[in-house]
Amino acid sequence: MKQLDQVEVKGRTAKTGYARDQFGQGWKDPDHNGCDARNDVLARDLHEVKFKPGSAQCTVLSGIFTDPYTGEQIDFVRGPSTSTAVQIDHVVALSDSWQKGAQLWSSEKRLQFANDPLNLLSSDGPTNAAKGDKDAATWLPPNKGFRCDYVARQTEVKAKYGVWMTPAEHQAIKRILERCT
Repeated sequence: MKQLDQVEVKGRTAKTGYARDQFGQGWKDPDHNGCDARNDVLARDLHEVKFKPGSAQCTVLSGIFTDPYTGEQIDFVRGPSTSTAVQIDHVVALSDSWQKGAQLWSSEKRLQFANDPLNLLSSDGPTNAAKGDKDAATWLPPNKGFRCDYVARQTEVKAKYGVWMTPAEHQAIKRILERCT
């Protein structure tokens, strides 16, 4: 709750000028371990992970995933028609951040934000699509048992990067955090 009080509260700005590529093109390697952020997050969030041979344990080929947003288990298999079953969600959506401060950042800071493991979470593809660029005032995970962790993580990301919240978003997060133990 203390961290929530550190996040500025004000209105959302226009989405004017927003484009996904304002945050860089493709996944980067922010920790310089030789693996891109997408594969790092998959390796972190899945279990029984199998890697592509010769990829220095970077390219995740398969694994078992328990989606925090739905609580459902998904057998992940990399491939053109299967990889979308598990997507990497920006916990604080790029578009949302753009409308709440990121339009003022350098391109380097936006690239860091888009690839920061704190802001990345593996998720069920359809649920991630349903979330889109909504904030906590308009979307929460269907898995009610994960909502405390979800809003705490959003708050942590917004505090780290100086992304503000709308009054409605702040109130929604505050209500949830007050019920968390």
